Amino acid sequence: MLTTFRKLLDRLILSICSFALMLLVVSVTWQVFSRYVLNDPSSWTDEFARYVMVWLGLLGASYLFGMKGHLAITLLDSFLKGKSHIALHLLLNIISFAFVALAMLSGGLGLMEKTTQQLSPALQLPMSTVYSILPISAVIILIYLVLNTLDLFLDNKKKVTT
Repeated sequence: MLTTFRKLLDRLILSICSFALMLLVVSVTWQVFSRYVLNDPSSWTDEFARYVMVWLGLLGASYLFGMKGHLAITLLDSFLKGKSHIALHLLLNIISFAFVALAMLSGGLGLMEKTTQQLSPALQLPMSTVYSILPISAVIILIYLVLNTLDLFLDNKKKVTT
């Protein structure tokens, strides 16, 4: 069941990232076309591309947490086996969970609250909409951290029983 949930979450994130990448390519292409062919640069594409890039980066980082591909220093990890290996990863997951919950989730929600009345210059979007990716990606990362922690114990259980 956890594997199915993880695969669905992976597909959802990859689909959203693919759509965001398409939007990014289209908006930048339109910006170049309108600037150099029409000699009338579009006023909204630069801002739109910037916001899509931020969303794409944070969703991509969330996906990397699920793939256990985030930035890591593996020097100590390569020397540890068994319970000490699990303990290290559990500690890292707890520290990551605390940071993401405090900085990204709590801080992101606070930032959204403070910027609900502020509008973006070109698109006239509430900035809270733009900043909503912080708590969204935080929730995704927290889900992946829980799944990764469960995998630690389930994988170890499989190794012990075989």
